[in-house]
Amino acid sequence: MSPHRTSTPGRARPKIVADEVTAGFGDKTVLRAISMEIEENRVTAIIGPSGCGKSTFIRCINRMHEQSPIARIAGRVLLDGQDVYDRSVDPVLLRRRVGMVFQKPNPFPTMSIRDNVLAGLRLTGTLRRKAATEVVERSLGQAALWDEVKDRLDDPGGSLSGGQQQRLCIARALAVEPEVLLMDEPCSALDPIATARIEDLLHTLRDHYTIVIVTHNMQQATRVSDRTAFFLGGDLVELAATDDLFTRPRDPRTEDYITGKFG
Repeated sequence: MSPHRTSTPGRARPKIVADEVTAGFGDKTVLRAISMEIEENRVTAIIGPSGCGKSTFIRCINRMHEQSPIARIAGRVLLDGQDVYDRSVDPVLLRRRVGMVFQKPNPFPTMSIRDNVLAGLRLTGTLRRKAATEVVERSLGQAALWDEVKDRLDDPGGSLSGGQQQRLCIARALAVEPEVLLMDEPCSALDPIATARIEDLLHTLRDHYTIVIVTHNMQQATRVSDRTAFFLGGDLVELAATDDLFTRPRDPRTEDYITGKFG
């Protein structure tokens, strides 16, 4: 596995600011008045027991939460100071700036590896034919997959192993050149070797992207993240430098969770 992650010294400027974000579905409230900053070019991990609102929170950042017909949200989510819920913001263009990788690898199984990478650009109508080859090589290279698939780009995406499929999904997200990458338990369906590859990849990507990773694995949070947020029952209990949160938690609920007293 990847070595223990040491926190990056100093504070970076906030890329995303959640301001009193409350969200839910119908009568059920999932998030309650979440306020936190996500720093630019850092990895922020979100931990907490199942059902605490981790996935809902990151889906609020790129407006995927609102795709449910019974979803509701209040408060503000600022990206570089602009509220992403402002009427002037196009959700499709927002999701180009804020990419997402899901828990289960979801490449288009019958589409070629090459076309999987280019799918997002084609969807937004921004693919230039001459640039396609360059985009494929760059994106697969960033996802640490190029050397493994460069001679089989016409093979279907579904022919890859689970870990390779997840890296293909990361390449697809990176192809549109996002500023933020949201990752919802991206390793939970992978074996330890594939997980290690993804974690190593995060160490490289954090120099160029703002990354938010939801993880149920606290050891993974310590290995990959600069800052960690602990959610419980829809509330943000604590947000701190990862080393501080795991060795010197300020809230007794955080200490109880990380020491296994519940969860």
